[in-house]
Amino acid sequence: MRILLAEDDHDLAQRLRPLLEQAGFVVDAFADGRAAEEHGQVEDVQAAIVDLGLPGLDGLSIIERWRGNGRTFPVLVLTARGRWHDKLAGFDAGADDYLTKPFQPDELVLRLRALIRRSTGHATPRLQCGPLQLDVNAGRFSLHGSELALSPQEFRLLGYFIHHVDTVISRERLGEHVFDSGFDPDSNALDVLLGRVRRKLDVDLIQTVRGQGWRLTAPA
Repeated sequence: MRILLAEDDHDLAQRLRPLLEQAGFVVDAFADGRAAEEHGQVEDVQAAIVDLGLPGLDGLSIIERWRGNGRTFPVLVLTARGRWHDKLAGFDAGADDYLTKPFQPDELVLRLRALIRRSTGHATPRLQCGPLQLDVNAGRFSLHGSELALSPQEFRLLGYFIHHVDTVISRERLGEHVFDSGFDPDSNALDVLLGRVRRKLDVDLIQTVRGQGWRLTAPA
C-alpha cells in the first residue's frame, strides 16, 4: 500500500523509509511541504505521515488543504510539539492521530496500520477472506491457519486486496500500491506477480473481472 511521508529531518526520514517498506508500504517521501501537499492532492495514497514543522508549507496547512479539497485518507502527525493545544490544533486541522518525537518506530508502524485498517472499514486487527487471514498488528498472512511465506511485493499485493475485499481493483491502481516506482501498466510485471501469489493460494480467491481488473473474494 502506498503512503506519503512528509518529513524534513533527513536522518529521521532515512530511518523511517526502510522501516515502512519492510512493514509492507510503498513510500513517497518529501522534505518540502508544498511538494507533499501537491502530491497528496492528486495521488492515490492510503495514508500520510506529516511533520508539522516543514519548510515551504507547514503540516497544519497541508492537512487543512487536503481536507478542504475532500481528501479523506488518514493522517498521522509527527512532531516535537507535545503540548495539548498543539495536539488540538492538529486534530482541528483534520489529523487522525498524533505521535510526539522521540517515538518508538514499532509504535509508528502499529498506529499507521490501525489508521489504514479503520479507514477501510475494518474494526478488528485480523482481516479475513475465506481461509486467508491478515494479522495487521503482526504484519503476517496465514492460510488455513498456517503462516504464508510472501515476498515484500507479494505481501503488498495481498495486503491491498484484503483491505478492499470484494472491490474490483484496476491494473493501474493495484500497480501503484505494489511497486516502488515507475510502474508501467503495459508491462507484464503485475501479471507475473499475480500468478506467483495465486499459486501460493490453494483456493481461487483472486478473481479476474474482465476489462476492469481483479477482486479478492471468498469462495462460495
